[in-house]
Amino acid sequence: MNWFTELILGTGTAHSILVLSVVIVSGLAIAKWRIAGISIGSAWILFVGIVASHFGLRIDAHILHFIREFGLVLFIFSIGLQVGPGFLAALKRGGLRLNLLAVAVVLLGLLTTVALHFATGLSGATLVGIMSGAVTNTPGLGAAQEAYTNVHGSLDPSIAAGYAMAYPLAVLGIIASLVALRMIGRTDLGQQAEQLRREASAVADAAGRVVVRVENPAIAGRRLDELAEMIPHEFVVSRVWHPSTKSVELVDQQTVFEPDDQLLIIAHKRDRDFLETFFGPHIEVPDERWEAGPTHYESRRVVLSRPQLNGVPIGQLSLRSLHGVNVTRIHRAGTDLVATPGLRLVLGDRLTLVGVAENLKRAERVLGNSASQLDVPNLIVIFLGILLGVGLGSVPFDLPGVPQPIRLGLAGGPLIIALLLGRFGPQLKLITYSTVSANLMLREIGMALFLAGVGLGAGESFVSTIVAGGYVWIGWGLIITLVPLLTVGLIGQFLFKINHLTLIGMLAGATTDPPVLAYTQSLTDSDAPAVGYATVYPLTMFLRVVVAQLLIVTLT
Repeated sequence: MNWFTELILGTGTAHSILVLSVVIVSGLAIAKWRIAGISIGSAWILFVGIVASHFGLRIDAHILHFIREFGLVLFIFSIGLQVGPGFLAALKRGGLRLNLLAVAVVLLGLLTTVALHFATGLSGATLVGIMSGAVTNTPGLGAAQEAYTNVHGSLDPSIAAGYAMAYPLAVLGIIASLVALRMIGRTDLGQQAEQLRREASAVADAAGRVVVRVENPAIAGRRLDELAEMIPHEFVVSRVWHPSTKSVELVDQQTVFEPDDQLLIIAHKRDRDFLETFFGPHIEVPDERWEAGPTHYESRRVVLSRPQLNGVPIGQLSLRSLHGVNVTRIHRAGTDLVATPGLRLVLGDRLTLVGVAENLKRAERVLGNSASQLDVPNLIVIFLGILLGVGLGSVPFDLPGVPQPIRLGLAGGPLIIALLLGRFGPQLKLITYSTVSANLMLREIGMALFLAGVGLGAGESFVSTIVAGGYVWIGWGLIITLVPLLTVGLIGQFLFKINHLTLIGMLAGATTDPPVLAYTQSLTDSDAPAVGYATVYPLTMFLRVVVAQLLIVTLT
């Protein structure tokens, strides 16, 4: 039975995998329990890890460090790759407001820490450690330790001790504040997700149909390519109905328009007023109108599955001239885009094609239209992105007046690279597409490894430190955690009316806390929490490091 004893109590690889699996399985099993209709989801893995470590179920420190950091990289990278295609658009729509609220969270944490320093008489160094733990910001801890050494010539161990005390319950405190916001606002998460879907479909950038009647006399006798040069907006004229022949024609660049022609146009919602002014008034016609005449035109949605076409502009395919098919719109990342000739295709795009049945079949063969081809994950891009992300996260940035070089770390570097790959990868001929299930699997595995690693690392001295008097520090840490989050959360929820899913993602990003991001993602299938997190994370990470060093310089 020596093998069994070694497996359970040893220090080898098999023992490490066993402990890790026990913690993850137990945490996920408990995650299914709901108390008063509320569950903290996968975050239970963290707390199971703490309990397991306290009772002696531990793994080698080096293995634990690798598991924790590699899990974090996988989790963060998959999140960034998922939200990357729509990140910049989301940043333009609400990024400034979200970042201002995140800055408010950081500043309130700073003021709370200073207030506790003067109210309790606790040393500034200890409180900076508590503050870093209270917002689960390890780079802030490192920056504080180096700043203290530079100022005083030695290291104060209370900085790390304060961090260790505040960190474990800070995660629970952050999650508790998000749960409290949800209960105070009586928020229906399903309703919030549906609201986001409605808003996404209504944004000005979303493509949609508009039917107009040609009444502008300047248009008569002009070709579409001539008119396109006169219009500073993106649009596609799919079909035209001629009242003289009572038939429908598929439009190309050489199509000539006459008065009273009826045009089916695909355009951004923000541009419709202009197009109606330019061509003529909007009219309502039955859908059957676009099937009138001897030629029967169909509309069909086809998925782009040929890797060779990734990043290729639509115009280069020449679908209209070669195959007699018009591309009217592109469905990508939950949004319909106008299929302009210069728009670059991305693997997984769903193209709306218009043409006769025979021509549509030929176009399908060109584009692929094979969902099974998309099921094969592209591991090259994933690990290339991780390579670049780890490299970027390790680069030190020197800032004037800041004694500690700033690094994005293993969370910030992969996140930024993933966002950039998700947005610009196709333009570089990189296949960044992955199925929803593949991305979800990668994300969940990374999250489980990271949470288990954090819990197993924090549990060994957790209880003993509390018994020794550290419970007071835990209390101060919870104050630093809860006051900024609840204050800013209530302002965002009731004053600015920010969608709850976006708000909790922003608050998770304001604390630079991946476990809380994991919790928010477990609440919904919407990308909103991840987008909110990614929007504020870079600025928040920078501010956390600067604030920690500023407090060391001023309070010690």
